[in-house]
Amino acid sequence: MKLQRKMTLGVGFACVLAAGGAQASVTIGGTRVIYPLEQREVTVKLNNDSNGPSLVQVWMDEGNPDAKPGEIKVPFVITPPIFRMDAQKGQMLRVMINGGDALPKDRESLYWLNVLDIPPKTDTSVEGNSLQVAYRTRIKMFARPAGLAGNPEDAAAQLTWKIVASPDGKGQAVSATNPTPYHVSFSEIGVQSAGQTFKNEVGGMVAPNATQVFPISKMNAVAAGAMVRYSAINDFGGAIVGDAMLNQ
Repeated sequence: MKLQRKMTLGVGFACVLAAGGAQASVTIGGTRVIYPLEQREVTVKLNNDSNGPSLVQVWMDEGNPDAKPGEIKVPFVITPPIFRMDAQKGQMLRVMINGGDALPKDRESLYWLNVLDIPPKTDTSVEGNSLQVAYRTRIKMFARPAGLAGNPEDAAAQLTWKIVASPDGKGQAVSATNPTPYHVSFSEIGVQSAGQTFKNEVGGMVAPNATQVFPISKMNAVAAGAMVRYSAINDFGGAIVGDAMLNQ
């Protein structure tokens, strides 16, 4: 999940938080959505874990977290797009493909599912400032064509790794090249060299047939025979731990 934050100040305070560390009342049943394109639709479960109702708005975007829902064009429709969720209740979202003929057939496509949780309006009769908080959760949705080569569980093990200069010009980094048709997401990447471990704990993702650079904190030199050890994320949000040779 990705964290964005916007705040508007007025007589009271209005705050919109998007994603991970914030505690939203409405939660998504999973950390990612897999959409097999041979299916007409997939469902996503939401739960309202609070003791009060929420107004919920859902939409999809192509990667720009600041894009306005009414201006985004994606080949998917979500129903219901806006609804009330009572306390301790659930809601099933239906995600349906609509005009997906232009999507690539030889690799996954990435979209983002947004869920905006708007709690009831605060009591304005109370003296002083009030805090009105809405939470936005944003997770990845992978649109997966039928018949792709290989297995998404095995994709991380097929990446090739090498030492490169860090993008900030300080020290070194690692690059990962993905020859598979699947996106590979990492929660953690480390380099084991001469008895030391250097880590990138932010993680990230490598798209199909692409290369991504990951900065490694405090790594200025790498000994021969160094290894990359990673924790990738599978379709169910679980960890796939592995290691690979690091080319110099």
